[in-house]
Amino acid sequence: MTRPSPENVKRVASLGGGPIGAGWAAHFLARGYDVTAYIHSLDEEAKYRQVLDTAWISLEALGLAPGASRDRLSFTDDLATAVKNADFVQECAPERLDLKQALYKKLGELVPDGVLIASSTSGLMMTDIQAMCPSPERTVVGHPFNPPYLLPLVEIIGGKRTTPDAVQWAHDFYALAGKAPLVMKKEIPGFVATRLQEALWREALHMVANGEATPQDIDIALMNGPAPRLAIQGQCMAFHVACGAGGMATNLDQFGPALKLPWTRLEAPELTQELRDRMVDGCNEAAAGRHFEDMAAERDRAIVGVLKAVKAARAGS
Repeated sequence: MTRPSPENVKRVASLGGGPIGAGWAAHFLARGYDVTAYIHSLDEEAKYRQVLDTAWISLEALGLAPGASRDRLSFTDDLATAVKNADFVQECAPERLDLKQALYKKLGELVPDGVLIASSTSGLMMTDIQAMCPSPERTVVGHPFNPPYLLPLVEIIGGKRTTPDAVQWAHDFYALAGKAPLVMKKEIPGFVATRLQEALWREALHMVANGEATPQDIDIALMNGPAPRLAIQGQCMAFHVACGAGGMATNLDQFGPALKLPWTRLEAPELTQELRDRMVDGCNEAAAGRHFEDMAAERDRAIVGVLKAVKAARAGS
């Protein structure tokens, strides 16, 4: 089978029954694709559909593509059946290298010739994942941000045996499928967005461990400080604009010496039982008894509002 052109993809196989696999399925369904969901056991279907129900509220609010329907979803617990007629495969297996390597050994034989296989891994490198795959040239990382049915980012990178045309194909397909694809310059652990997120996470853990802030303090600071600005301008452009006509040059010349101040504690802190309990207790206090499904729905409603506002703001400019 020759690889279909990105615009001719009709059926996507989403492999994995967790929130990422179900989230990807929701996104592709909302964009008008047929989706085959591979789950380990058909007993997982009910929880899978719960994710879809939550996602669909937000996806309808954002606007569905022509032909979009949850009726275009089918389930199977047989891997060969899942990928048999797929034009694209989105793999969302657990983050275990041995498991993924064994899976890709099977996928390399089962997936129709030429059809791309993309991994949702959040930190493993494709060179390692594809080590046992008999057709590694068509395997790429397609790392989403959670929830994948709302946040547009997909980070793309191939492994050492991935062909450049496969990476380009993935970029073009994700763009057509309504995502914001980012092709990385080189293969690095954690990619771009996850590494930036982890830097924030490490700093947050240090401040909690040292009694300098609570989890709620940290979230208040982020939500009411950098977050609204980051929705419009990334960190680099925000600092470029902040210093007026001089731009980034003024920023670095004026504030460069501050980079040596001992503010950061970027090395991960020791995850002691005390730190673990502080984080858990602080988050439970902030949640104030709300169920996680209600909190996820609230999160999604707010993200929809942010996405709409950003779209409108950019259109107005």
